[in-house]
Amino acid sequence: MRFRPCIDIHNGKVKQIVGGSLSDTENQAEENFVSEKDAAFYAEFYKRDGLLGGHVILLNPEGSEYYPATKAQAAKALGVYPGGLQVGGGINEKNAEEFLDMGASHVIVTSYVFRDGRFQEENLKKIVNAVGKERLVLDLSCRKRDGIYYIVTDRWQKFTEVPVNGDTLSQLSDMCSEFLIHAVDVEGKASGVEEELLSCLGEWAKIPVTYAGGVGSFEDLEKVRRLGRGAVDVTVGSALDLFGGSLEYQKVLACLKEEP
Repeated sequence: MRFRPCIDIHNGKVKQIVGGSLSDTENQAEENFVSEKDAAFYAEFYKRDGLLGGHVILLNPEGSEYYPATKAQAAKALGVYPGGLQVGGGINEKNAEEFLDMGASHVIVTSYVFRDGRFQEENLKKIVNAVGKERLVLDLSCRKRDGIYYIVTDRWQKFTEVPVNGDTLSQLSDMCSEFLIHAVDVEGKASGVEEELLSCLGEWAKIPVTYAGGVGSFEDLEKVRRLGRGAVDVTVGSALDLFGGSLEYQKVLACLKEEP
């Protein structure tokens, strides 16, 4: 299990927000933390510690008045740590190459592939043709409805008809190199992890999978390790001291380097 760092950018600032609170209306979100440091600061931090596969997420849509500032912050991070960070947020086959040229190791895609509540296979083929499956990460962030986890899109507000289960993961794994999966209902709350989802990911885990959402303690990290069978990587956001939380960054790294 590896630690996957994050840099979430909203309205041109590095932030941690509560999952599911993001709205394009007036560019609002419920904030846990707004950093005084820019994205390059965090990228330098992660580069120093040799952390690979972290994700830079642009939380403003392309039409937003804040998008240029948010994109500029992402470019700073990618420029500081070329090849060390992935990037997501409004990625499609037309702009993916631009972000790779900025220094992203991979592009992360959700809404372009899961649109109007359905899996858009043609769009997935387009993005694979544009960047190659080896540089594509599919974000299968999900919420629970009627006892089933479904992929959600459009700022995590819209449910698709696509469940997150072994069949879906197997189907999509032939078209990408990794999965990034936020448990949206606990994202940004540091209130505990989604154990059922982690168990599913741990049982499957045929290509790299990163879990994010709800980690608030070292006990939660141990749950990710145990339920994910050591094969599921983890992101810690709001609970990390880098983002105003109580978990010390260096202790988290040390914990994840230890053998179970």
